[in-house]
Amino acid sequence: MSIEKQRLYDEIQTLPDELIGQVINFMEFLKFSNIDIDGPDELAIKSKSDLKEKLQRGIDDINEGKVYSLDEVFEDLDKI
Repeated sequence: MSIEKQRLYDEIQTLPDELIGQVINFMEFLKFSNIDIDGPDELAIKSKSDLKEKLQRGIDDINEGKVYSLDEVFEDLDKI
């Protein structure tokens, strides 16, 4: 075990029970935020504002009738 992992383990051992859930959530966030997505940039969420912008574009597309069936979506995903 590396020194950093041992230090992390030691810190976890001293955490109050009420903080454990928050630490787990933060660790999952860190793992997720460091995933390297091989797909197109338009599918990657780079920040909170990027997510909001992409969701708004989706809502705008729905309101303008620019929608696709699930089959069409999965066909496109298979091409990625």
